[in-house]
Amino acid sequence: MRFEDFEKTARAAYHEIPEPFKEGIDGLVVSREAIPHPEHPDVFTMGECLTEEHVSDYGSPDTTRSVIALYWGSFERLSRLNDAFNWKDEIWETLTHELRHHLESLAGDEALDAVDYAAEQTFRRDEGQEFDPWYFQSGEQVAQGAYRVESSFYLEQLWTQAEFEGSTDIEFLWNDRLFVIDRPTELGDVHFVWVEGVARGTVSIEVVLVRKRSWWDEARRMLATYRPVVLESKAIARRSRT
Repeated sequence: MRFEDFEKTARAAYHEIPEPFKEGIDGLVVSREAIPHPEHPDVFTMGECLTEEHVSDYGSPDTTRSVIALYWGSFERLSRLNDAFNWKDEIWETLTHELRHHLESLAGDEALDAVDYAAEQTFRRDEGQEFDPWYFQSGEQVAQGAYRVESSFYLEQLWTQAEFEGSTDIEFLWNDRLFVIDRPTELGDVHFVWVEGVARGTVSIEVVLVRKRSWWDEARRMLATYRPVVLESKAIARRSRT
């Protein structure tokens, strides 16, 4: 998509957003820039919420002003890497994502920053780099013990070593249906089990087995002296008979 068409499409999408959701937004800036990630060459910043806070005891559109910026160059680079890249969908998703940053700034809510952190850690894991094994907990919580990071779902289960060794199967709930997978050979501290045979399309499901930690383990983790054993495996799910 040419820059001129990109800007026209972006401004049309911005115009569609109801005015109450744009309180405190001073406008949309469309730039030709491509902004690469400082560490990951194939990751680009597609948009930003540029927020200026004014001294106040409370957040409001009068004290928190923002400008939404979209970077055509970043979209163009990413479109080269993905044949299925949908410009209009990506423009809308980026706009609404950055708008949420502004709304959460008004409310003093850091939820979206946490989701961004989870997405960053997902990328690091996919690239074989060191990552925070509890990153999924920063994703969107969709149910008790269930988290979503983009199109990946993480179903967390807490186990003691004794409970784990005394079991042969692992049960989990997905879409109100009970499934079972074979218990992996090791528990570790955090064990990501990628589940096949349940999700469709680009959705992925991982059952995350987390060893219950003692207060001493938790203290060591907080002090960054704790080196968790992180494991990964695959399993094929089947319907549970119970």
